[in-house]
Amino acid sequence: MHDVYFRLKDPSTSAAEGLMDSALRHLAPHAGVVFFATGRRERSHQREVNDLDFDVSLSVCFESKEAHDAYQATQEHLAFIEENQGNWQAVRVFDSTAQRP
Repeated sequence: MHDVYFRLKDPSTSAAEGLMDSALRHLAPHAGVVFFATGRRERSHQREVNDLDFDVSLSVCFESKEAHDAYQATQEHLAFIEENQGNWQAVRVFDSTAQRP
């Protein structure tokens, strides 16, 4: 699992949607991806346990660590970073090994 949380300098709807569209265009079609999702923080979730310090999330599940590692070095991934990093105030990345039922 590769989960990324973006806090944007410009958190407007259009900027957030632009980041999500870019992720769908550049990142979703990679080899080895078994699940891909991106979305905006659900603002109605305001419980004490909710981390509210992000605007857009990205979740990608890869079939293997090797697929994840290959994804990191692709031109598409690098193009996504180049295209969007100017609006990133903070980026947090959480990589984990998922257990399947």
